[in-house]
Amino acid sequence: MSQTNDHNRLSVPISDCDHRHTQGAIDAPIVLVKYGNYQCPHSGEAHRIIPKIQQQLGNKIYFVYRHFPQTQIYPQSQKAAEAAEIAGAQGKFWQMHDTLFKCQNELNNGYLVEYAQQLGLNIPQFLRDMTNHAYADRVNQDWQSGVRNGVTDTPAFFINGDRYENACDFQNLLQTLLEAVKQTEQFTNKTP
Repeated sequence: MSQTNDHNRLSVPISDCDHRHTQGAIDAPIVLVKYGNYQCPHSGEAHRIIPKIQQQLGNKIYFVYRHFPQTQIYPQSQKAAEAAEIAGAQGKFWQMHDTLFKCQNELNNGYLVEYAQQLGLNIPQFLRDMTNHAYADRVNQDWQSGVRNGVTDTPAFFINGDRYENACDFQNLLQTLLEAVKQTEQFTNKTP
């Protein structure tokens, strides 16, 4: 497979299937795509700063989450991503997403069922979907898009299609996003 992308640009654009895992207005000047892994501690740290970023930027940010399980390093990451998808099918993706990051060290099957119960999910359906890997293809699509975008580790961020390479802390990420807002506003003001 030939790679034409230098991995500094998002080669797999925002698509209709991304709508499942987005927050904010699609016409916001900033699109932040995160490839994450529920078992990765660095993804967990990044997860904790995203709400602060969203609060600071308000309606200026559109956040997209894509799964990037790394089962050889994090053996529970695939199951956790599938559990999030199953919860999403029952209208509770973000609630399960937050729970999985909060409980990163407790992601075996028993805990996943417990989280589903706490969220009020249909447990027989949840169990069927987990057993049948009903949403594994969705998780795999995200993972494949990550590979095509040069993602090798999590978290991986793209801001308006450009790979974010700086430190993944609140101040650095916020500063980069504010600069992107400024650039977008300058471009918009120059366009007739």
